[in-house]
Amino acid sequence: MSNIFFFNHKGNNGTQSGKAKKMSFIILTLILSLVLSTSAKKASALQIDIPLDQALVYSGGESTNLRDYDPATTYSSGNKLVFSGLVSFDPHLNLTPDLAATWDVSDDGTVYTFHIRDNARFHDGRFVTARDVVYSWERAASPQLESATVLTYLGDIVGVREMVAGQADHISGLEIIDELTLQVTIDAPKPYFLLKLTFPTAFVVDKQNVETGEEWVHKPNGTGPYRLTEWKSNEYILYEANQDFYLGAPSIPYVVVKLFAGDDLRLYETGDVDVAGVGLYNVDRMLDPTEPLHTQLVTGVDLCTGYVVFDTTQPPFDDANVRKAFSMTFDRQRYIDVVLRGQALPAIGPYPPGLPGFNYDLKGLPYDPAQARELLKQSKYGGAEGLPPIVYTDGGIGSYVGADVAALAEMWEQNLGVTIKIENIEYNYYYDQIYSGNHGQIFSGGWCADYPDPENFADVLFHSGSTQNNGGYSNPELDALLEQARVEQDVTQRIAMYQQAEQMIVDDAPVLFTTHSLSYQLVQPYVKGFVFTPITVPLERYMWLDGK
Repeated sequence: MSNIFFFNHKGNNGTQSGKAKKMSFIILTLILSLVLSTSAKKASALQIDIPLDQALVYSGGESTNLRDYDPATTYSSGNKLVFSGLVSFDPHLNLTPDLAATWDVSDDGTVYTFHIRDNARFHDGRFVTARDVVYSWERAASPQLESATVLTYLGDIVGVREMVAGQADHISGLEIIDELTLQVTIDAPKPYFLLKLTFPTAFVVDKQNVETGEEWVHKPNGTGPYRLTEWKSNEYILYEANQDFYLGAPSIPYVVVKLFAGDDLRLYETGDVDVAGVGLYNVDRMLDPTEPLHTQLVTGVDLCTGYVVFDTTQPPFDDANVRKAFSMTFDRQRYIDVVLRGQALPAIGPYPPGLPGFNYDLKGLPYDPAQARELLKQSKYGGAEGLPPIVYTDGGIGSYVGADVAALAEMWEQNLGVTIKIENIEYNYYYDQIYSGNHGQIFSGGWCADYPDPENFADVLFHSGSTQNNGGYSNPELDALLEQARVEQDVTQRIAMYQQAEQMIVDDAPVLFTTHSLSYQLVQPYVKGFVFTPITVPLERYMWLDGK
């Protein structure tokens, strides 16, 4: 999912963009990059009492919103250094056992029996039990917590929706068979159910730790491969290898995140960080074979799609012709060439390249300003002069307007004759406001795959019953198709359904699809085992240092 506080590279914990995870939300990335690059704090001033030659060092930021660090409420890909769940992905995106050593599935595909490892411990040494899983999931589903993600990732479990609605005080579909065995009943056979359990909402937390107060996230008692041992706000976060980790102690003794330390590339060039994201203005340099750092560049295409959301519950975007008109006056290639310096792929639909179901024959809405103006006239508003005032909500600071939003507004104003007012929400609280409905008729959006399945895009973002459907889009025909695809067991037929759903979404234009993001990262030669992953996985436990 999208994320608002992060490391400047992919594949780490909850303080980075996922791909978040969840998508690397373009404008928030630009804003935080600006904060990082203008920070007065110098990397060389970092004082930390560990041997840095035994540490993997990143740079990053932190959020003032504590809910961003809670697995049950984060919108990001979560802190996979500290926390873990029943299942996970390996660096090649294979689903692998995690806290659960094995599981069984009933013949009808609705009952999963998980067998928890007998050596799985919390960081304080206490063994993990089935009761801990139940506590964590029921906590996520409690109405008091107001998790915006629980229905998306745990809502297939019988009884979750009732608990979220306040109609039950426990999840009826969970049954503790014994201390290490948990039986989970879902509402229908769904091929993607296990994949959803890799998301932070399903991570296990310690009840006693959580109940110490809201600051518990700064001293979490997790189950993951690293312990969070020190957090000095605005300076650094220190993680130490969990020697009792049930899958084997990590090879790298420490992970350090330098907070607001400066420009990522400069920190990398001076040897202050070991992995760095490459910003737009430096990509061409790093792609040049004559550049000394070129051999240290790792590139790839993220499973991410950028888009702009039209709130279909508010005028004028309750009219499909208006939505189409705004979409058809967006010149993707010009936007990519000018704003993103050519470093992105055009997106005409929700599925990114590499995702099962990606369709090369998808028919997108063309760039056609003349036709767009005609559609605006055909709308119930009769043209630009009949439109109400339009507000574009973005994540930002003060009156700063990012180049991406400015470009969109300019295209709409020039091609349609409309006026766009831009309002900023402080980025630490941007998503809280979006999910609360406190936004204009248009707002910035984007999505990175949580798991490699088209359901994670089509159903999660556009089904009328989804809590992630922030634009309030509703299409009964699409809903019926997506509900049928959820339980379709034939892979070929299932993919065909999701491709049909994608075309319906594109044709109805509930959002304006913009780009698929590209990843550029620099990795020091002594960092071994690093591989590009198009979604966030707990990569550090697979890595080692050689000759730092």
